[in-house]
Amino acid sequence: MNIFADFEQRIRKAVEATLSAQGKSGADLTRLTVEPPRDASHGDLATNAAMILAKPLSLKPRELAETLAERLREDADVEAVEVAGPGFVNLRLRPAYWTAHLETLLRNAADYGKGAPTGRKVNVEYVSANPTGPLHVGHCRGAVVGDAIANVLAQAGHDVTKEYYINDAGVQIGVLARSAYLRYREALGEEIGEIPAGLYPGDYLKPVGVALTIRYGRSLLDMEEAEWLPIVSDYSIDAMMMAIRDDLKALGIKHDVFFSERKLHADNGAPIGQAIDEMRARGFVYQGTLPPPKGQTPEDWEDREQTLFRSTDVGDDMDRPLVKSDGAYTYFAADVAYYADKAARGFDEMVYVLGADHGGYVKRLQAVARAISGEKADLDVVLCQLVKLFRDGEPVRMSKRAGDFVTLKDVVDEVGRDAVRFMMLFRKSDAPLDFDFRKVTEQSKDNPVFYVQYAHARAASIRRQAEGEGIDVGALPLDAQTLATLSDEGEIALIRKLAEYPRLVQTAAQAKEPHRLAFYLYELASAFHAQYNRGKDDPALRFVKVDEPIITAARLHLVSAVGAVIASGLGLVGVDAPEEMR
Repeated sequence: MNIFADFEQRIRKAVEATLSAQGKSGADLTRLTVEPPRDASHGDLATNAAMILAKPLSLKPRELAETLAERLREDADVEAVEVAGPGFVNLRLRPAYWTAHLETLLRNAADYGKGAPTGRKVNVEYVSANPTGPLHVGHCRGAVVGDAIANVLAQAGHDVTKEYYINDAGVQIGVLARSAYLRYREALGEEIGEIPAGLYPGDYLKPVGVALTIRYGRSLLDMEEAEWLPIVSDYSIDAMMMAIRDDLKALGIKHDVFFSERKLHADNGAPIGQAIDEMRARGFVYQGTLPPPKGQTPEDWEDREQTLFRSTDVGDDMDRPLVKSDGAYTYFAADVAYYADKAARGFDEMVYVLGADHGGYVKRLQAVARAISGEKADLDVVLCQLVKLFRDGEPVRMSKRAGDFVTLKDVVDEVGRDAVRFMMLFRKSDAPLDFDFRKVTEQSKDNPVFYVQYAHARAASIRRQAEGEGIDVGALPLDAQTLATLSDEGEIALIRKLAEYPRLVQTAAQAKEPHRLAFYLYELASAFHAQYNRGKDDPALRFVKVDEPIITAARLHLVSAVGAVIASGLGLVGVDAPEEMR
C-alpha cells in the first residue's frame, strides 16, 4: 500500500533494463529515492535515479534520465514523465491509479500505514526523571516525543518496548529523603521554618510527610539518621514514582518497563562490576590518568590514577572514569552496565530521548554501544529543547506546589491532554518551543490540534448528514467504477495526500522524528477543509448530492478514508479523534 515503495521497485527494474541495454551492470542503488516532488506542480513522484548513477557509470545525468524516462512511459499507470533540472525524473500517475489506491486503502483501513513485522526489537527509553518530585513541563516534551517515537516505530513494524530508567541510586535520593523527613517532622507538629538550602522546598512532599506519620507514627524520631534514612528513601521513592506514574497517565503515557538504577548497584554493585570486568577483558578498561581537560572541567575529572573506560577508541572525546576516589562507581559506570543489560535482553536498537542539557552524553553513550555491541551497535539519542510557557504572550509563573517550576500536571489540567501532546510535536524536538495556553485552546485554524481534530469531526458530520438524507453509508458500493467518478483536482489531490501516509510513517520512524506526523496531519486536514469549502462555493463539488448516488458514494468513501487516516495518525501521537467538537 506504499506507492513510493511500489514505484521504487518499478524504477529499479527500469534502471536495470536501461543499464543492461548499455552493457553495464552492478549499479549501486542504495541511494535511490522515490518521493513527492517539492513542488506538487512537477508531478506526483520524483526520483534521483539518474543523478546517483550517472557518475559511477560514466554517463551524463540528463541523457540517462531521458533514457530512463522512455522506459517509465511504458508503465500503464504512468500518465507522463518529465526530466527536470540536472537529471531528476518526475512522474505523473493516471487518475485510475489513484482511485484504485483509494479502494485498497478503504478495504484495508485498519492496517493502512502499518509496516510488515520486521522482527527487530527496539527499546525506547524516555522521561527517566529523577524520582525527587513531580514531572515538570520540560519532562513533558520528552515524554510526548518519546511516546510518539515508540508508537511510530511500532506502526512501522518493529517490536517496541517503552522504558523508564529510575535514577534512584544517586546523591539526590539522600536529599529527597532528608527533605521528606523534614516534612515528616512538620506533620508531627514541629515548626520547621524555612527549608534549609540544599533540600527540596516544594509543597509536594507535604503529603509524603503525612503518609510517613500514618505508617510509622513517631518511631522515626527515635532513630539515628543512618537507620531512618534508608526507610524514608524507599518510602519517598515509591511515593514519587506513584505520583510520576499518575502524571504520565494524565498525559496518556504508559511504560512497559520501569528499570531501577538500584538494580545495577545491588550486591555491592555486582552488575556494574561484572560489566566493567567484561569490558576489561575486551581491552576497554585500564588503569591510568586523565590529562587536564581544555575549557570547563567536567565533574568526573580527577587528577589521579584511576579505572578508566577507553571510550576514545570508539568515538568519544575523552576516556571516562568508572570509579570515584571513594571507591563508588561513577554515573558513567552505571551507563555501561545499563546498556549491557539492554543488550542482554536482546534489543537490536536502543533509543534514548534526553533533554538538550544532556547533549554531552551523546558521544559517551554511543561509545558504550560500540564497545559492547561492536558493529551491531545501533543507538540513537534524540534531544529535546526547552519549552517556554506563555499566557497571552506573557511568561507563566512558577507553580506554588512545585516550588520552582511548572508541573506537567498543571499544564495538562489547564489545556487538556490532546492540546499538550499535539503541540509538543508541532515543532522539531531539537528546536525551542513556545507554548501559549490561550493559543492552544482557541478554536481556529491557528490552533493545529483543533484544526486536525475538527477535520475528523467534520468527516463524521458529513457521514451523519448523509445518513440523515436517507443514505445507508455502510452499504455504499465500493468498486472501481464508482470511485472512477472522483475526477476533480481537489479530490485527486486528497487521495495523493492520503497515499503519502505509509511512507510518512516509515520515514518518521527511521529518522525518529514524530513531528513529521503532526505536520502531515495538519496538511491533510487543510486539504480536506479546503475541498469542503470549495463545495460550499460550488454545489457541484459537495460531498453529499442525494440526486447523484454514484458520485455521492465515491465522495463519501473519500471522506471515510480521510477520517480513517486522521484517526490513525492522531492515535500515533496520542490524541483523540472526536466524532464531534465541543
